[in-house]
Amino acid sequence: MMRMKNLFRLMALLACVCCLTSCDDGDEPAIPTLEVTPATLDGTWQLAEWNGQPLAEGLYCYITFSRREQTFEMYQKFDSMYARHITGSFRIEEDPYLGSVISGEYDYWNGSWNHEYIVTDLLPSGSMVWTAADDGTDVSRYIRCDKVPDDIVAEAEAGK
Repeated sequence: MMRMKNLFRLMALLACVCCLTSCDDGDEPAIPTLEVTPATLDGTWQLAEWNGQPLAEGLYCYITFSRREQTFEMYQKFDSMYARHITGSFRIEEDPYLGSVISGEYDYWNGSWNHEYIVTDLLPSGSMVWTAADDGTDVSRYIRCDKVPDDIVAEAEAGK
């Protein structure tokens, strides 16, 4: 009888240990992300960081997506000393291994974007991350904004 009592105590102790070790309080709740579609990208986005660093003073990139026509307008002063207004079309495809991938073509036979980008962390609060599909070190973070600032539009128009 004593052995049976000890066996039950041991089983109860093992059950408690198993229950306590299976609980993990260290898991943070996942932040809900939006599905990457032309509708969720629709609007204006500002490049806030490139490769983990804020842009140098005087440099900028704004991109406005139109979901209906799947076109974009970009105002940037990133790869030139002059402001540029660039237009084109974009597409989003789902890759089974990479996830949502955005790519684009510039208007006026100027070719394709330099990279296709994996879009992640599209948050309802208005930010997203693009990582070049062929270069994991090329990472850009965009934040949603109301519109391209008027002075930037004027600067790009003056350069035409």
